[in-house]
Amino acid sequence: MTHFLIHRGIVNKKYKENLLKSFKQSFKKGYGIETDIHATKDLEFICFHDFTLNRIFQKKRSVKDMKYSQIKNISAQNKKPIPLLKDLLKISKNKYPIFIEIKPTFSKKLLKKLLKETYKFSKCVFISFKHKNIYNLLKIKSNTKVGLSFSTLARVKTIIKKSNNKKIYCLILDKFFLKNKNIQDLKIKKYYYTIKKKLEFKKYSKNNNLIFENL
Repeated sequence: MTHFLIHRGIVNKKYKENLLKSFKQSFKKGYGIETDIHATKDLEFICFHDFTLNRIFQKKRSVKDMKYSQIKNISAQNKKPIPLLKDLLKISKNKYPIFIEIKPTFSKKLLKKLLKETYKFSKCVFISFKHKNIYNLLKIKSNTKVGLSFSTLARVKTIIKKSNNKKIYCLILDKFFLKNKNIQDLKIKKYYYTIKKKLEFKKYSKNNNLIFENL
């Protein structure tokens, strides 16, 4: 059985990335979501992709150097309120898969806090391109559901080698790897990102787990 996730909750052009409104609509359609998280200066986890507010809000300020109250005010004024991860978890009601991409490298203290904050939500899967996050999560709690993310720059041999770790639940792979037989033959669960065209979705959705948006 294949599984589909909506990338950052972007259901269609009306719904902006990583907003509660978008996540609610994703759940309403019956899909799980992939979201990104950062930690603020006061150690709150927010659903936000970038390291700074520049792209979305034209503010050259780093997320890690700001308190959540400051970020909340700026984002609310721009009608794109950045939610806390705990807000997303609450509206999910533990019914839908939530793939949580850890963007920065978190300290072990932060990772412990993250596990504590999410422990009641069994549908969470933690993923990251910074694999140190994943391995440290497993050191803290060995049965944590985790995935390793890979871009087009990753070597196939490296992906195969890392996939042999039985504690890794899944791989998150650029759609570039859909055409690679060695990757396709791996027994581990694989999710391919980011599908943005209906033709691509139609072509690959029968036999693959996909992370898609705006369809």
